[in-house]
Amino acid sequence: MTENATWRALGTTVRLVVADGEMAHARRSVANLLDRVDRTYSRFRPDSELSVVNARAGQIIPISPLLTWALDAALRGARLTQGLVDPTVGHAMRLIGYDRDFSLIGEVSGGSDSPLRLEPVPGWQAVELDPQNRTVRIAGGVELDLGAVGKAFAADLAAPAALAGSGASGALVSLGGDIAVAGTPPLGGWRVLVAEDSSLPPSAQGEVVTMASGAIATSSTTVRRWTRAGVKLHHLIDPRTGMPAAGPWRTATVAADTCVDANIGATAALIMGRDAPAWLSERGLPTRLMDTDGNIHRMAGWPVPREARVAS
Repeated sequence: MTENATWRALGTTVRLVVADGEMAHARRSVANLLDRVDRTYSRFRPDSELSVVNARAGQIIPISPLLTWALDAALRGARLTQGLVDPTVGHAMRLIGYDRDFSLIGEVSGGSDSPLRLEPVPGWQAVELDPQNRTVRIAGGVELDLGAVGKAFAADLAAPAALAGSGASGALVSLGGDIAVAGTPPLGGWRVLVAEDSSLPPSAQGEVVTMASGAIATSSTTVRRWTRAGVKLHHLIDPRTGMPAAGPWRTATVAADTCVDANIGATAALIMGRDAPAWLSERGLPTRLMDTDGNIHRMAGWPVPREARVAS
């Protein structure tokens, strides 16, 4: 038997599903972990570790194991994507108006007429991380933002935490569409609704896939959107321009062994543009891309829905 819980954390929707376990204990374990994550690398909390690092650019700063692991994952993503998924986009995010929790952006800057100002993204090479000694130094003027992999990394940690805290046989955690599972899946596998809007309930209409292990991540330019200086903007920054990515894809859903890897692939695909299908296929990442006209493109083993198979 499975139990479900839904709440808000890290500025997004959290969904927790446990099989044959104590939901109250699982939820408490996940909530405590997400609180640690928020206090460690939220860009919007002045008291977070990440904010301290950003405020002390140019200095060598001792950091916690959690921030060390998260930064290491972010820098790995930058290397794998030749800098397309880059943790040094923090200042660029502020310049386009994403400088507070997304729920507050419309209230404060939705009608702003202040002109957009662009500056080059410093690049991930401006981050000197020493995982062994757990220190980091960022160059002057650099602001870190772990949004691209931060939620995914938290999902990878949260699924096993739910298991440990509840005695469940299996657990699924979704953080705003970044989904990780742990333990033994229920009969038939974990059912996952593939949707642009992660706040939709799992019972909503749409394409459903099942997974037994690993992770799935979805990135989209259609949900976190706002207008500034008459320009429609979204939260996925192209480091090559300092502006939100503009390309043929509006949503990417990727499956991988870890949620971090799935998120890196999905984010890179939207920023990469037309080269994304070949890049994803070469790396064996099952992917579902939706183009700006709403057409679906599946590659690298992403399953075709039963209805489509019957029709063909």
